[in-house]
Amino acid sequence: MNAAMREKLKDKQRIVIKIGSSSLTHPQTGELNLLKIEKLIRILCDLRGEGRDVVLVSSGAIAAGRQALGGQKRPESISEKQAYAAVGQARLMMVYQKLFSEYNRVAAQVLLTKDTMTNEVSRYNAQNTFDELIQLGAIPIVNENDTVSTHEIQFGDNDRLSAIVAALIGADLLILLSDIDGLYSDDPRKNPQAQFISLVEEISPELLDMGKDTAGSDVGTGGMSAKLAAARIATDSGSDMVIANGKNVEIIHDIMQGAFKGTLFMAHRNLDFDLMDYINHQY
Repeated sequence: MNAAMREKLKDKQRIVIKIGSSSLTHPQTGELNLLKIEKLIRILCDLRGEGRDVVLVSSGAIAAGRQALGGQKRPESISEKQAYAAVGQARLMMVYQKLFSEYNRVAAQVLLTKDTMTNEVSRYNAQNTFDELIQLGAIPIVNENDTVSTHEIQFGDNDRLSAIVAALIGADLLILLSDIDGLYSDDPRKNPQAQFISLVEEISPELLDMGKDTAGSDVGTGGMSAKLAAARIATDSGSDMVIANGKNVEIIHDIMQGAFKGTLFMAHRNLDFDLMDYINHQY
């Protein structure tokens, strides 16, 4: 079954890709890894060139602000993180716009908050904006509006946000790029006997218990618990999801070719799934 499900990834047409801060920065300094970002953009443009719809959910605003302001340590207070994000979001988008333009593509910034999703009119407008941007050939770059909202800061590295976006726009594949190869039976950094899990057909309570805070970088905040929460949203809304290691962003191409990379969570559309209800209860 695993091979057959991997093969189906070749046919996915509307894809949300989330990349975490640890995958966008140099581990030694926390500064933006421009070579890696350029490779990521080239891959996204190539997917768009194949006729697929692509949305990028990008962390890195706080890290970019930390770099721009000469910060030597990770910000700790909420207000400090929001200030870093205010500077960093503009800097990050400047980098994205410049590099996307080199491949004759247009990047569009979409900043979301919880209120956008819980308000029916705002949510409908956001959905229409995504559809229109994609129709126009732009590649939306999404982040939570950290300067006025603390949810991404508190809840973990845009994992849930990317799943919410996937559900909102009716994506059929969500790829989470992180600093871990996928789902393990235990934290592989602490337990060398931890078993890698290549395929998840159903998200069980036992599986959710595996979700421990395993964020290991100085710039990222998302642990496996946030990724499993994202998997539940994505799969319930009808989207397959893959957790993979973003150390080499070319893994996106491998996943789209059906390679056995990362952990694949199979979609199992829940007819009772209500995105607004999930947000209200989980945020």
